Amino acid sequence: MEINEKKAIIEAILFAAGREVTRNELMLALELSAQDVDSIIKNMKEEYKNEKRGIELIEADNSYQLCTKKDLYEYIYPVLDKRSKPNLSNAALETLAIIAYNPRITRAEIENIRGVSADGCVYKLLEYGLIEESGKLDLPGKPMSYKTTSNFLKLFGYSSLEELPELPKYKLDENKQIVIDDLVEEEKI
Repeated sequence: MEINEKKAIIEAILFAAGREVTRNELMLALELSAQDVDSIIKNMKEEYKNEKRGIELIEADNSYQLCTKKDLYEYIYPVLDKRSKPNLSNAALETLAIIAYNPRITRAEIENIRGVSADGCVYKLLEYGLIEESGKLDLPGKPMSYKTTSNFLKLFGYSSLEELPELPKYKLDENKQIVIDDLVEEEKI
């Protein structure tokens, strides 16, 4: 089987699936090694980019999916979705960031970090499919923990949580408040 035929098969699988397809599924379908699949996928990504096509091949957690290019969203959205555009509030984005940087975090821990109730934000993020339940913790009351989903990774353009930007280092004063001056000086260096 030649390389162009392999590319065509992968493209057909990704298009027909309409969802994320794992590397293992592609390996089984084509009887290829992980390195071969990765090489073909990398090549296909470059072709889509160089040919200025309307689709792109994205990767999230060792899975691949064909998607429309982000910069074409303004043309696609009015045609396909007549609902009002979903927006995340600052509180929801803050809650999402806390969960992204702290996988398997409980609602109580989120509320402790934010200082306010997180119920509404957690429900909204679950509804949008940006977070999911990741199991009950072995703590009193067996609280539910949360983690981000592959939809989160796709929405923000990451292939894994390791790509998240590093959080700034900070110090606490005697009242356990963040000392802002130290943050500013670190950025200047």
